[in-house]
Amino acid sequence: MAKKIKRIKPKVFITRPIPQEGIDMFKALANVRLRKTDSWITRKELLAGVKDAEILLPILTDKIDAKVMDAAPKLKLIANYGAGFNNIDIDAATERGIMVTNTPGVLTDTTAELAMTLILTIARRVVETEGIMRAGKYPGWGPMMYIGSQVTGKTLGVIGLGHIGSRVAEIAYHGFGMNVIYYTHQVVRELESSLHARRVSLPTLLQQADFVTLHVPLNDSTHHMIGKKELNMMNKDAFLINTSRGPVIDEKALVVALRKKSIAGAALDVYENEPKMAPGLAKLNNAVLVPHIGSATKETRTAMAKLSGGNVLAYIQNKELPTLVNPDVLDRVKK
Repeated sequence: MAKKIKRIKPKVFITRPIPQEGIDMFKALANVRLRKTDSWITRKELLAGVKDAEILLPILTDKIDAKVMDAAPKLKLIANYGAGFNNIDIDAATERGIMVTNTPGVLTDTTAELAMTLILTIARRVVETEGIMRAGKYPGWGPMMYIGSQVTGKTLGVIGLGHIGSRVAEIAYHGFGMNVIYYTHQVVRELESSLHARRVSLPTLLQQADFVTLHVPLNDSTHHMIGKKELNMMNKDAFLINTSRGPVIDEKALVVALRKKSIAGAALDVYENEPKMAPGLAKLNNAVLVPHIGSATKETRTAMAKLSGGNVLAYIQNKELPTLVNPDVLDRVKK
C-alpha cells in the first residue's frame, strides 16, 4: 500500500493581531508566525518577518512594496486584511507571480452604518454639545441654542457608488427620505430606479448636495479629489463626510474651509497622513473626528479574518481564490 504524502503546511506571517477566530483558522491551515504587538509594524520588523513566508497577511497600514516582496523569495500570496489594497504595489506583485487578495463585501454594512452615523453626528452637533455637557457648561434649554441641521428630506451627494456608497444611499433614502444624487463613471440603473437617484457631474453634486459622502478607492485619479477648488463649490451649509481613504481630501485645504466656515462642517474617519491629522483640524468644533473605525465591529473584523482564511485555504487547495485582485498574475503562476 502506497504511503500517503503529507503536504507541508505553508508558512504565513501575520503582521498584527486579528480576531482570535481568524488566528485559529490560520493555524489550522498553515504554520503561523504572528507578530503579537498590537501596533504599526516597523519596516525592519516587516522585512524580517516576511523572509521565509509563503503567505503574508498584512494590515492596510503596512506598505507592501517591491522591496518587501524581494525580501520574501518564497512569497506566493498576500492576503490583505482590508477591502482597500492601495498599501500594496499590485504591479510589483503581479510581475513576481504573487497573488493578492482583499476582504470586500463583508464590511459594506458596517462602514455604511458609520457613514450614516457621521452624517447624523455632524448635522446635529452631537460631539460638540456632548463636550459641553461633560464640561458642566450647559446653562439649560434655550430655543436658539445648539441649532444643527435636519437630515430628513435633504440631498445626499454620493461620490463613488460601489457597494458601500450604494448602501449608504439606500439607508439615506429609505430611512431618512433623502434625495440621492451621485457621481461615478457609470450610470447605476438599478439604484436610479429603486432610489430615484440621479447621476450628475462632480461640480453639480458639490453645488447641490447638503451632505457629500466619499466612497472611492485611493488611486492617482482620486488623490486630492476634494481640494480647495471643490470645497469652494460646496454650499456654505453643506457637510463633507469621508469613510474611504484620507488622501482623497486635501486635508490642509479642508482645515482652511472649516475655519472660514465656507462649508458647515466635516466628519472624518480617515486622514491624509494617518495617524496624524493636519495642523488645526483637532481644534475645530465643526469637525467630527473618529479613528478609522469604519469596519470596527466584532462581526465584521471576524468576517474579514475568515475571508482572508478562505483565500489561504483556496490557495493551499489550488482552487480559485475568492477575492483575487490581480487576475493577470495567473498567467505567471506556475501550475
